[in-house]
Amino acid sequence: MVMKAVARMLSPGGRKGRLSILIFHRVLARRDAIMNWDRDALEFERAIAWLKAWFNVLPLDEAIVRLRDRSLPACAAAITFDDGYADNCTVAMPILQSHGLTATFFIATGYLDGGRMWNDTVVEAVRRCRTASLDLSAEGLGRYELGSPEAIREAIMSILNQVKYQDPRERLKTVDYVASVAGGVLPSDLMLTSEQVKMMRRAGMSIGAHTVTHPIIGRLGPDEVRAEIVGSKEFLESLLQERVGLFAYPNGQPTLDYRREDAEAIRSLGFDAAVTTASGVADADSDLMQLPRFTPWERTRLRFGVRLFRNILQNPGLRAGQLAD
Repeated sequence: MVMKAVARMLSPGGRKGRLSILIFHRVLARRDAIMNWDRDALEFERAIAWLKAWFNVLPLDEAIVRLRDRSLPACAAAITFDDGYADNCTVAMPILQSHGLTATFFIATGYLDGGRMWNDTVVEAVRRCRTASLDLSAEGLGRYELGSPEAIREAIMSILNQVKYQDPRERLKTVDYVASVAGGVLPSDLMLTSEQVKMMRRAGMSIGAHTVTHPIIGRLGPDEVRAEIVGSKEFLESLLQERVGLFAYPNGQPTLDYRREDAEAIRSLGFDAAVTTASGVADADSDLMQLPRFTPWERTRLRFGVRLFRNILQNPGLRAGQLAD
């Protein structure tokens, strides 16, 4: 009752309504000693139960309409997932359904049906390395001892941080090099299939565009940006036989990962809204093409609640034209 009362005080409805949008990526079937940055099914179940007890969880498309119309209920929230992992369908969706909730899943369409994102190639290559150490010094990426889950995790994070903002073509070369040196057999079933995407939509989940290859669009030219956005949108519309009106920026930090002109490109392509990874909550004056989202990492009830409430107290979402060039 206390948490619900605090939520209602911080997030009123109507003209002063605020929308909290949560981001998830993967929900693992069971705890993973290495990939501790992703929730497992039990942790996700608890988080969803807490969220439902304290907030009015709406489908994102409905929440955006009510945000614009200044008719949000108190304690409004929406759930989103990025990238298009297979466990979104097999693990996360049944948990959401058990609570009578839906989520919006933003799909990087180029990795459906057996593809693998570059960061997952790094993760899987390092964790499946055939030797006790991984020497990547030939490409200036360092040498790593892999004797424990903590050491493997540190190696993964170090490599990801060095590779993340490389030119996409150079990044693929680097990632292939890491996989070649590590020598393990990499999985081809991490991402959703096209049939699973259709199954999720039939189950009442919402599907949004997330580019084709998940690039940092702020580092692409206008034609490349448009091709990535339109390619993702058109693929999903053809697959689902319906309009796709929501978009999520890859990585999603304003200025660092996308620019003012990228937000305007999204607007010009007729999307209803686009979501970022800038923290905070949206209100009626927020730019619908730059809605904030956040990830509540905490695993305990109190800390999870505190994270939600602190996020509400941050500055509201970006206004149109607010993003720096």
